[in-house]
Amino acid sequence: MLPNKEFFEGVALKKCVKATYNRTSFKLAPHIVYTRHDEMYVDAVAIEHEGQPPKEAKLGTFKLAGLKEVSVEDQSFELFDMFDPAAEKYQGTTLLAVES
Repeated sequence: MLPNKEFFEGVALKKCVKATYNRTSFKLAPHIVYTRHDEMYVDAVAIEHEGQPPKEAKLGTFKLAGLKEVSVEDQSFELFDMFDPAAEKYQGTTLLAVES
C-alpha cells in the first residue's frame, strides 16, 4: 500500500490535500511526488497554513512519511508558475507530476 496515496490522487486530479506536518495543519496543492534517498517526498504549494493564507506562494518540500491526517479536498488548484517538472532534482526520481 502506498503511504499517503491521497497525494498521488491530489497530483493526478489537481486537487488540494489537507495534512498535518510537524503538528502544523496545511492545505497543500501537490505538484510532484518523487523519491530521494529511498524516501518519498511531495513538492507542494501551501494554500493555507493553520487556516490562514501564506505570506507568499512558494513550492515547499514535504516528506510523505511526516504527513499525517491526510485527506483530499474538493478544491482544485492552478499550476504554480515557478514549478518545473524537468528540474534536475526530479530527474529519474519522479513518481507522478501534475500535467499542464
